Amino acid sequence: MERKKVTILDLQAKKRKGERITMLTAYDYPTALLVDRAGIDMILVGDSLAMVVLGHENTLAVTMDEMIHHCKAVSRGAKTPFLVGDMPFMSYQVSKTQAVANAGRFLKEGGMDAVKLEGGQEMAETIKAIVDAGIPVMGHIGLTPQSISKLGGYRVQGRDIKAALKLIDDALALEEAGCFSIILEAIPDRVAKLITERVSIPTIGIGAGPHCDGQVLVIHDMVGLFDRFTPKFVKKYTNINVEILKALQGFKEDVEKGIFPGPEHSYSISDEAYEALLAELGKEE
Repeated sequence: MERKKVTILDLQAKKRKGERITMLTAYDYPTALLVDRAGIDMILVGDSLAMVVLGHENTLAVTMDEMIHHCKAVSRGAKTPFLVGDMPFMSYQVSKTQAVANAGRFLKEGGMDAVKLEGGQEMAETIKAIVDAGIPVMGHIGLTPQSISKLGGYRVQGRDIKAALKLIDDALALEEAGCFSIILEAIPDRVAKLITERVSIPTIGIGAGPHCDGQVLVIHDMVGLFDRFTPKFVKKYTNINVEILKALQGFKEDVEKGIFPGPEHSYSISDEAYEALLAELGKEE
């Protein structure tokens, strides 16, 4: 039976029914195909591609054009999941007008269903402007990687009362601004539970414990393809880094020993045609 395209209404229904939402990142066509085939509800084309695909030290360097490029590839591969494009650093902070224009590119050019941006109450007006333009927005609070300089690095957020209350207020403000969902990153599990209970929109956790309405991971982390570091909240379901390296070393060894390519990997010409070819070459000499 062919699966239907996941919509915002489907995600909201899952929250009401207490059904967990699944979300993974994807950055290219083949990965998007796999995530789709696995039946995952949502795909985030995250600005994390700056680190896990492009090799930058953090997420700040990735550009709008790079994000759109990868969104296009993902939208070609994934037809069923709800697709969310991550607005990169300084694509929405300068002005509401610029934010709306850039958000629109994700849908019009990138083939996304929605955009995601970081920030709490301070981004509410910008989010409302984007939503008013007809573009669905996913919020993101807690550890917001684009603000690592201000946060003092990749640190858990909301561990004291003041910070926890701020996160709850941020979540409520994002819901009021029109977000259809909120990512909660690197916050204590019981704080995430309080937020999830207080908002009517789905919460998607990443390092926020088991009480969120859904969970998201960076696919390169959970399959072991990115090995520079592994956050505490990541569960590695496999380690394809080791398997790929083993395959590459096997290729090198086979080529150097003359084992590859073998007859099964080569194209043949008939003896008759080959003899005729030699005869022609002989005439030229």
